[in-house]
Amino acid sequence: MSAIEEWHRIVEAQDLSALPDLLAEDAVFFSPVVFTPQRGRDLVMMYLTGAGQVLFNGTFRYVKEVRGPDHAVLEFEAVIDGITVNGVDIISWNSDQKITEFKVMIRPLKAIEMLHGRMKALIEAFEAAPSKAS
Repeated sequence: MSAIEEWHRIVEAQDLSALPDLLAEDAVFFSPVVFTPQRGRDLVMMYLTGAGQVLFNGTFRYVKEVRGPDHAVLEFEAVIDGITVNGVDIISWNSDQKITEFKVMIRPLKAIEMLHGRMKALIEAFEAAPSKAS
């Protein structure tokens, strides 16, 4: 199964448990609200898990897709608290079918502001949680 097909399977099931196997160790996440790229599987997992908790509310769906051999642009929509969130996931993967780059862009501004507040709270909670390695 290709990386993008596995991503679609994960999103459809709204089950991120297979995500660690799909992400390259050196994966990079580009957030619509964080200035610096988030590098490494653990950080990418944290951001995608948070996004899933915010967006997977029964209204999330991909509405368009442009796919190449190792890149895809997936346009999505979701409704959260009456605000329609419209965005794109720009995903790249390597020959091992591991996601190497995940970039998210969101519109309109009202949606960005709402998502920023929710994601900030989730990320702060993730960072404050005790490490599983402890």
